[in-house]
Amino acid sequence: MSISVQVKRLPHGAGLPLPAYATSGAAGMDVVSAESVTIAPGARHAVATGLAMAIPAGYEIQVRPRSGLALKHGISVPNTPGTIDSDYRGELKVILINLGTDPFVIARGDRVAQLVLAPVVQAAWDEVAELDATERGAGGFGSTGGHARL
Repeated sequence: MSISVQVKRLPHGAGLPLPAYATSGAAGMDVVSAESVTIAPGARHAVATGLAMAIPAGYEIQVRPRSGLALKHGISVPNTPGTIDSDYRGELKVILINLGTDPFVIARGDRVAQLVLAPVVQAAWDEVAELDATERGAGGFGSTGGHARL
């Protein structure tokens, strides 16, 4: 199943490919940079893509890191997953952070992140005086175990 998403190529995105799935089973579409930039260790940068889009109501686009960049260079998306809301019409920019030890060079046209189209369900709050009891209860961080040092 595919959902149509309108995309507008901005002038500085001319000549670049639209986001695309690398394989038939891929969940995320690779998106490329519309600028050349170097991100210093510990620094962040909102990387231009040269694209704006109209995401259908009831959906969002999640911006996720590329696993190869994360493993090999420490490049990630600090607010993973980033959310592009259906009513946003500005340029899609990918916030990248360099968690590595070396400056990271991005050339125009380099794949910098993945985009995942996902359905959104909006919550309707139902304020109550008490919540139902569960086995876990109010146990928080690490309360369910799973690691010998917890």
